[in-house]
Amino acid sequence: MLEKGIHLLAVMTAFTVAILVVLVVYDATVRYIFSGGSIALQELEWHLFDIIILFAISYTLQKDAHVRVDIFYSSFSEKSKALINMISSVVFIFPFSLLMIYLGLDFVALSFSQNECSSNPGGLEYRFLVKALLPLSFFFVVLQTFSSVKKDLKRWRYL
Repeated sequence: MLEKGIHLLAVMTAFTVAILVVLVVYDATVRYIFSGGSIALQELEWHLFDIIILFAISYTLQKDAHVRVDIFYSSFSEKSKALINMISSVVFIFPFSLLMIYLGLDFVALSFSQNECSSNPGGLEYRFLVKALLPLSFFFVVLQTFSSVKKDLKRWRYL
């Protein structure tokens, strides 16, 4: 169930990429050919970029496609890889994600209470909506981390 939910999130993120491409092409065309443009459109592009980055994290974790810095990892046995994955998830990913949720909720609450909007004239309102993506995305990371640790534990036990 979680796997399907994260996959659906990835599909929606891919759709967001397509929307972002169209908006950037439109914005560049209007700006350079017609000498026009919109602050709100440029801010919307950044907000869509936020959606893409934040929601792709859990899918990347699910597919084990994140960047590894360890040059030795590829030479380890599958059992050792599973153990390293579990330890790194419990020691690094899980606590960092919980911290981001904890701090992000205050971040969103402050933005909401101030009815924060863009400081640019013609910019977007309701900035708390995009800020709410931070704790939400890390909630999905926490769920995916639990799922990944469970899979790695099974793999570690049976190898």
